Amino acid sequence: MALNKKNLRNLFYIFLTTHLIIWTAIPSLTNNNLPLDTIEALAWGSNLDWGFNKHPPMSAFVVEIFYQIFGPQDWAYYLLSQIFVIISFFVVFKFAEEFFENKIFCFLSVLLLEGIYFYNFTTPEFNVNVCLMPFWALTALYLWKGFKNNKTIDWLLLGLFAGFGFLSKYLFIYLGIAMDIFLLYMIFKKKIDFKCIVSLIPFLIILLPHLIWLTENDYVTITYSLHRTGGEEQNFLDHIIHPLIFIGKQIGILIPFFLMLLFLASKFKNKISFKDDKLLFLIAINILPIILVFLTSMIMGVKIRTMWMTPFYLFFGVFVLYIFQSQINLNKLKNFGSVFLILFLLPPFTYAYVSITETDKRTDYLGKEIAKAIEKVWKLNSKELINYVGSDEWHAGNLSYNLKSRPKVVITSEVNSKISYYPHILLIFDYSSKKTCPETVWQLREDKISINNKKYLICY
Repeated sequence: MALNKKNLRNLFYIFLTTHLIIWTAIPSLTNNNLPLDTIEALAWGSNLDWGFNKHPPMSAFVVEIFYQIFGPQDWAYYLLSQIFVIISFFVVFKFAEEFFENKIFCFLSVLLLEGIYFYNFTTPEFNVNVCLMPFWALTALYLWKGFKNNKTIDWLLLGLFAGFGFLSKYLFIYLGIAMDIFLLYMIFKKKIDFKCIVSLIPFLIILLPHLIWLTENDYVTITYSLHRTGGEEQNFLDHIIHPLIFIGKQIGILIPFFLMLLFLASKFKNKISFKDDKLLFLIAINILPIILVFLTSMIMGVKIRTMWMTPFYLFFGVFVLYIFQSQINLNKLKNFGSVFLILFLLPPFTYAYVSITETDKRTDYLGKEIAKAIEKVWKLNSKELINYVGSDEWHAGNLSYNLKSRPKVVITSEVNSKISYYPHILLIFDYSSKKTCPETVWQLREDKISINNKKYLICY
């Protein structure tokens, strides 16, 4: 089949559809329970606010929309995650069209991403990293469009998507700083004027409710972030070891990506001109954010968790193909296609194998069965609906998701001090002989339930 423009687009859409179907179906068929981060987002979604104890609110807003449409159907949230992935892929393709005349390069820019496990193996778990992906991609696209065309609409859309990016995860700040550096450099070079400042209008409007919430809640998300990175306690070696580990992991992650590239390029030699605005832009959105993360780890001595880098490599395919496009041999597409198919199909088979053979994972949690057992006990003792469930995000989130009444989640730390605020609340804990119901629970009844040899204490 000749790879004309129409055929390429058809192949691209077939690829997107296949990716979506595979990565929706495999976890739906092999997991008993939704993953931790998805359950957490659903827990927050049960009690919507402009922020939560760990993250800003966007992921919670999104999953709650899906819950209102589909209810407790696990496949819907795997589908949601893949929708976010293929939107990101589509944006990358549109972005690549700004840099390449040959549509094959645009297609390859996306296909190469299947060599990075952030975009396949880890995607069934809808979380803040996946939620951030399309907004990261759209922000980069409209930054380029704004720079190239200097149209007000492009700058406004830049601010809009940047606002959504920050509401998804604070890590977006690294792209934000990289963008600002690029814009300031181009203003200094008089290649752009200050019209770009209009992007701040939608950005600040979108971000303002969260900023207000943040000040009213003692900057709890920032405290959590510092705790996750180990930013509260460091020694001298942390400033050396953590950044080196970070770099090592990034190299490891990119090995399959560059393996695929080997089957496209005849050689890897090229003269880089820093007078090329396209190249400078690609460096700004691909390399500069990674450098900034590395410097953060080195200066602060903090750990950078691997999954946090999920959106950082979305445009890596565009970047390397742009640099080496003169060395790309399109006659080698058949060989590339063979390697691509292996790397495209291996992750879902591996995921399915791990999911089926390993039996002590979060996704093996019997959330539906526990909810049914609790509902049965509750109905024997109360005619009211369960309005609230209290525990950590995992136990309470699963109950909230699976119970018919869709109760709001109350985090355990709030239970003892504010229990009287929550009528018809049920608390759930992993059972231990030392665990008892809190003294402040005005309902005095407690029960123990056993599901698949695991015991749980419920208080109501």
